[in-house]
Amino acid sequence: MADTETFDAFYRDTRQRLFDCLVGLTGNRADAQEVVHEAFARAWQRWDVVGAYADPEAWVRTVARRVAVSRWRRARSARAAHRRVGAALPVSGPDVELITLVAALGKLPMKQREVLVLYHLVDLPLAQVAREIGVPEGTVKARLARGRRSLAALLAADLSEESHV
Repeated sequence: MADTETFDAFYRDTRQRLFDCLVGLTGNRADAQEVVHEAFARAWQRWDVVGAYADPEAWVRTVARRVAVSRWRRARSARAAHRRVGAALPVSGPDVELITLVAALGKLPMKQREVLVLYHLVDLPLAQVAREIGVPEGTVKARLARGRRSLAALLAADLSEESHV
C-alpha cells in the first residue's frame, strides 16, 4: 500500500479513540478536535517514520497530549499576564468628527486620500510623503491642494445636511 493509503487507514482506525481521549483530557470537544487535527497533521508530515513505529497511535496520542498541555500553559500564562496588568482601561466611544472625516475621506480618490492621511493624520513631512508613495513633492502638493478642496466641499455638504435635520 502507498503511504497515503496506510495513513488513511490508520486515521480511520484511530481518530475516534484519540478524539475521545482528548475530550477527556481537555474537557472541550472543540479543543479536542483542534488538538487531534494538529497531531494527525504532524503524523502525516512524518508518516514515513511514524508509520514504521510499533505503535504509531501512541506517538500521535503523545503529540496530541503535548499540544493540549502547551495550549493550556499558554492560556494560563495569558490569564496570569492579564491579572498582572489589571483590568482594561475604558475605551471612549467613537469620535463623531473622526467618523465624519473618515466617511468624507472615503469619498475622495485614493491618491488624494493617501496624501491627506499621510500628511495630516500621520503628520509626515511633505518630503517623506513623497518618498513613501514614490512621487515628486510637487505632485504631493498638488494632490494635497485638490484633496483639501474636495474634502472641504464634502464636509460642508455634510454640515448643511445635518442642519436640515
